[in-house]
Amino acid sequence: MAQIHSAAFTRDRGWSSEEFAELLAQSYVQIFVAEGGFALTRTLAGESELLTLAVAPEHQRRGIARGLLEHWISAVEPVAETAYLEVAADNAAAITLYDRVKFSRSGLRKAYYHRTNGSAVDALLMSRALTRG
Repeated sequence: MAQIHSAAFTRDRGWSSEEFAELLAQSYVQIFVAEGGFALTRTLAGESELLTLAVAPEHQRRGIARGLLEHWISAVEPVAETAYLEVAADNAAAITLYDRVKFSRSGLRKAYYHRTNGSAVDALLMSRALTRG
């Protein structure tokens, strides 16, 4: 996971194997996997959060990310009322994908992501109402 994450997020610091192990050891954290990619989520108290979604560059533009998102949503819909995520405001491809799977902008965190070059980028908060049960 750490290798895929680092390859997919070249402008950000990739998460380490230790960070992934700590997250996966937590209750309510789920991982969804596909060839060349994964989604890590946390579902608790009627809400499900996409913690990260990464697809290796050589597997991108094949529908893998969309498939992972749809798998996540179908898995949590019986137990959650809302799905939400954060995305860098300059990540146009991800924003387009989230729009296509019916996420809507719900907020903004100024200068949330800190790039390896020292710059900061806003995070768009996006959410989607689920049918719960």
